[in-house]
Amino acid sequence: MKQVKAIAGILLMLVVIIIAVQNFRAFSTTVKFHVDLLFFNWESPPMSLYLVAILTFLIGVFLAGIYGIVERFRLKNELRQLNSILKEKDKELNSLRNLPVTGEDVSVVKSSDAGS
Repeated sequence: MKQVKAIAGILLMLVVIIIAVQNFRAFSTTVKFHVDLLFFNWESPPMSLYLVAILTFLIGVFLAGIYGIVERFRLKNELRQLNSILKEKDKELNSLRNLPVTGEDVSVVKSSDAGS
């Protein structure tokens, strides 16, 4: 399985390199971003599309990492709660197992007890 992942990673990198080489002129063009609000006006310095693509990728990786960390803490908390419930249920089960065995049948309700 490790070899398959390595081969898939190499093939993916090869495809990315081929696309980057074939589209070098398009990616090397510069762009400027404008934000024009009523109270705020901003223009970015000229950036190549390579830089824009790399920055958006890194921002996506960062946001996915933050989401993963938050989700991990949420799942750890849920696991802790479920483990405490499981311990309570185990204690209850052990206490029910340790009840003394009686000779009378407690599952059948006697007719004299039901009428009272």
